[in-house]
Amino acid sequence: MGDLAGIVAFPRLLARAQAATHAGQWEDAAQLWEQVIAANPTDGRFWGRLGDAHFHLQHDSAAATAYQRALDLGVSAYFGATDHGQGFPFDLAYRITCCYIRLGDIETAATWLARTLDRGYRDIAALREDPLLAPLHVRPEVRERLGIADLSGVTREEGWRFDLALVEREVKRRMVDPHRLIRAGRFDAALRALMAAIPDLTDAQIYVELRRLIRLVGDGHSLVGRDPARPDLLLTLPVQFYLFAEGLYIIAAAREHAGLLGKRVVALDGQPIEAVLAALEPLISRDNDQWVLHQVPFAVRETPVLHALGLLDAPDRASLTLASDDGNAETVALAADLDQPTHRLYYAFPAPPSWMYLPETLSFPPPLYLRNPWVHYWFEHLPQARAVYFQFNRVREEPLEPFPAFTERLFACIAANRVDKLVIDLRWNNGGNTFLTLPFLHRLIGAAQVNRRGGLFVIIGRRTYSAAQNFTTMLELHTNATFVGEPSGSCPNFAGETSEFRLPYSGLTLNISDLYWQTSWPTDHRSATPPLLYIPPTFTAFAANRDPALEAVLALDSHLAGI
Repeated sequence: MGDLAGIVAFPRLLARAQAATHAGQWEDAAQLWEQVIAANPTDGRFWGRLGDAHFHLQHDSAAATAYQRALDLGVSAYFGATDHGQGFPFDLAYRITCCYIRLGDIETAATWLARTLDRGYRDIAALREDPLLAPLHVRPEVRERLGIADLSGVTREEGWRFDLALVEREVKRRMVDPHRLIRAGRFDAALRALMAAIPDLTDAQIYVELRRLIRLVGDGHSLVGRDPARPDLLLTLPVQFYLFAEGLYIIAAAREHAGLLGKRVVALDGQPIEAVLAALEPLISRDNDQWVLHQVPFAVRETPVLHALGLLDAPDRASLTLASDDGNAETVALAADLDQPTHRLYYAFPAPPSWMYLPETLSFPPPLYLRNPWVHYWFEHLPQARAVYFQFNRVREEPLEPFPAFTERLFACIAANRVDKLVIDLRWNNGGNTFLTLPFLHRLIGAAQVNRRGGLFVIIGRRTYSAAQNFTTMLELHTNATFVGEPSGSCPNFAGETSEFRLPYSGLTLNISDLYWQTSWPTDHRSATPPLLYIPPTFTAFAANRDPALEAVLALDSHLAGI
């Protein structure tokens, strides 16, 4: 791109190339992207777009060359035209694999498939089922890496061994730093021990030990999920617990168990609750111990897990010893059911619509943070406090109002009123799409009315996690926020991402984190974002429908150093 006329014309040329790609006009797109690259050959995204055009035209040699050049230059947020991936090198390597298969060069295709997997391709099930890759599926090394096998006639021990071998390969292939795991030696030793113990363990016990194994990966997103077709693993108690400073309490329950609301749990089947929580702790993947405080109340509901750990007499029921505020204790027998598996209740937090939720049964109205926890985002102007309260519960779009439009409405409210404080409440926010938060962050940075010490407060807690942790970290780095509540459920820099795969024999699902989010400085080794004003949740406040965190923010008038 040398002459001035060519430089000035380049944006129009680029727009034409993008339009042709989005319209699927591949002949025009190929020609236009060739011109774009002739003017500027330095951007890997342009080469990737050229590769897409040639790929759809089945110009496979030209497509492979273009994709290779994109890999050499690197790509970022690269989106192909229709059915391509999301800017990861393994997407390009997969396309190159397909090119060589269509060219009939099976050996080179096999090499590129190995590179695709080595670069972290996420969906091995898609690779198994891709008819274009069928010529490679007969190769033993490919069958092993993709987990292709006929398991119809295998024994139980053989099936579990096949699954665990796949677990080992996928953990070491996907995780952010497999060398750290291998050097530690604990993972390999635990895996070998689990394989040897298969004949002596029930399926539920293997599931428990697999959770213990994946805990060693060392991050909160790496998890073991249950097979929906295995009801024996899906049984859960029809109550929801929460761990307050005073202990573990029942905060929600199926309607027929509403009488248990507000009771403190002392024991399960005679086992002290402290021993139960300690036995569950090693099974919980986490970035920090705050996340355990959030997760362990869900784990207490899983009766098959508690039975496999030897804590319950039966896998489908539990006897709860409960204490009331008056000091009296009672024992209640609860049967587990399948109506609300843990993962469903987790996303229906704080309670499913058909359940009874303690704050809604009290005579005084719930505080703001408990009023709309199922809504992704909402705000309320508090004129008497000269504040705006913004609760951000999930980093996901609300169908009726996109987040950018919501952002403009919120800041319009601030500008139109005498607002001295903006309170952002992230206590329920366990993540979503990090990139969705950027327009809000940019708008907030320039909002001098509230982006100042004493004007911007962020309430965080144990469930502030994943994309919400990234948002928290960005607020800490780029705004004048004062943090209130308890430490967040993740680290300022953490390994995370969700891309599950299914184990062919057992049906269990695994997620192994494959991205490192360095949202803070490289030297930031904190285990959580700490609050300046530490206000942990207490049952006393919860049962009185009070919010000490927000009360403190609204009452804080002193503008001291750091606040």
